[in-house]
Amino acid sequence: MPLFNTVTIRTPESIELEFVLAGVGSRAVALSLDYLCLGTGLVGLTVVYSFLLVRLLEIDTLLTIPSETVQLWITAIAAVLAFALYIGYFALFETWWYGQTPGKRYAKIRVIRDDGQPERLPQATLRSLLRPIDDILFIGFFCVLLSKTEKRVGDWLAGTLVVQADPVSSGEIQVSERSQAIGKDLLALIDITRLSPDDFATVREFLQRRQAMSPKAKILVSDQLARRFRDQLAIETLPTEMTTDTFLEALYSAYQQGR
Repeated sequence: MPLFNTVTIRTPESIELEFVLAGVGSRAVALSLDYLCLGTGLVGLTVVYSFLLVRLLEIDTLLTIPSETVQLWITAIAAVLAFALYIGYFALFETWWYGQTPGKRYAKIRVIRDDGQPERLPQATLRSLLRPIDDILFIGFFCVLLSKTEKRVGDWLAGTLVVQADPVSSGEIQVSERSQAIGKDLLALIDITRLSPDDFATVREFLQRRQAMSPKAKILVSDQLARRFRDQLAIETLPTEMTTDTFLEALYSAYQQGR
């Protein structure tokens, strides 16, 4: 029996990718570290709240507003900021760090969408908003434990999975100097804005994972992606001396330069 569950995802390009699910232990470690970071932020917010409250109450004689009203407003603002910190911590980190928070990065896990694409802000925000429900009476823990795909309530409604981060994907993408030069030439020939952020993420995902693929799978995926983006960018054919890998590297470089 395998130590971790796996899931196979068929991408929009009809490519099958296998991911190893994160597991309850890794998710618990990640969440504990994230709550430690959040707790530190909330302590800082509490210190600021206490300081402002004391200062305002000290000068309440100069204010026409009753001190009880001032205290109520400061408390309400602090509560809103605490809620924003709680939601924003997970939503923004998972969006900027491609499905990872500081805790998830330490535990080497990440969040992806059900179609294998990187998590975006809408999914990250929905997962964050539903996290309190998952935390109540350990509902999320039991959902992950009993679900074949290890999903909590937030994952089910946001359409996401938590998987182990591919060791290959944590490194830098190697783009040859030739591919970078071709990328500059592509910018003058094509409308790079035809590529959406999800398209770019697909190219990046392939370039990150290709070293872990078998030679046959690598050629198959590379050919399918190159054909798709050639059609999308109205590029009729590639020069005979250019491999599909080189084309995808050039496309990756061109998108970065054209942003």
